Amino acid sequence: MLLTMASFIFVLGILIFIHELGHFLVAKKVGIKVERFSLGFPPNIFSRKYGDTIYSIGIVPLGGFVKMAGENPGEPSSGGPDEFMSKPVGQRAAVIFAGPFMNYLLSIVLLIGIFMFTGRPIFDEDRVIVGELVGDGPAERAGLHIDDVIIGINGETVTSFDTVRTRINAVVEDDLTVTWLHGDDTLSAVITTVMQEVPNLDGKVDTVGVIGFSQKIIGHDEYSVVESIEQGFVTAHIIVWETIKFIKRVISGQISAKMIGGPIFIAQQSGKEAKKGPSSLFFFMALLSVNLAVLNVLPIPILDGGHLVFLGLEKVKGSPLSVRARMIAQQVGLAVLLGLILMVTYNDILRWIREI
Repeated sequence: MLLTMASFIFVLGILIFIHELGHFLVAKKVGIKVERFSLGFPPNIFSRKYGDTIYSIGIVPLGGFVKMAGENPGEPSSGGPDEFMSKPVGQRAAVIFAGPFMNYLLSIVLLIGIFMFTGRPIFDEDRVIVGELVGDGPAERAGLHIDDVIIGINGETVTSFDTVRTRINAVVEDDLTVTWLHGDDTLSAVITTVMQEVPNLDGKVDTVGVIGFSQKIIGHDEYSVVESIEQGFVTAHIIVWETIKFIKRVISGQISAKMIGGPIFIAQQSGKEAKKGPSSLFFFMALLSVNLAVLNVLPIPILDGGHLVFLGLEKVKGSPLSVRARMIAQQVGLAVLLGLILMVTYNDILRWIREI
């Protein structure tokens, strides 16, 4: 539990900090006064003013914000040169876009680091070697050990992990015969699989059988610096494209919205990835960072994408939208955002209940 919470705060804290830092740095670069830089939401556990800016850390670690002078519709404005609305449309757009862009860059940096320091895992393509075993799982209770080689399922020879996984998954809470090599000995046992639930693309849950083991990693391919950079960029853009496709399929109804996870899912998954090691946790962080970047540029008022739409309309129109129009749009955006938060939290709770 402690590892899960620490991993969750670490992952979300870094993603939020990088996002808000993007807004902050570009705002300062173009001469906009930043009144507050906050990680988390009030009540605050830390708050201190340096120069013109109050820096604070809130106790609710689910977001953050950069408050710029003259930014919010309806707030008193002096028309000073350091106010947000006093700057040209291009500079304001750069400030808004800097947040998601920083998340995009973070994912690339993380992926480059993973490829550079971890490389690519290598598995034996001709043998199914047992790696990690789930404590007190069916495989461990049957007598399998790390480095044992599985050679048969229900009397049929197997040489690939995918084949073993497919055949085991097809048997749910029932018996199957597993044959393996332990040193020079050939052993066999009848193992009863346990049921595991996995979400499908319809937002429903499929049940599969598992016996509690993973394939052993026998080594890593090392990447040069140039190869690591190339792999980092390629992988980041694959994730961007897959995220866009996923959102499109959710909106079109091809995939159920029940597939979307929220804070509880992120916390649970952060803990699971942290247990696997730093590279797994950083890959999960890179994945979330891309998701955060893409979601933030969606044209929903109150998100960065919504603000960019307002600025585009202002550029075409030649003047800002009325304060009333912007306030109504932001209220609608807030309602949509709250609805999404409630939905993903509900999805998270249902997943959590199923796992108990």
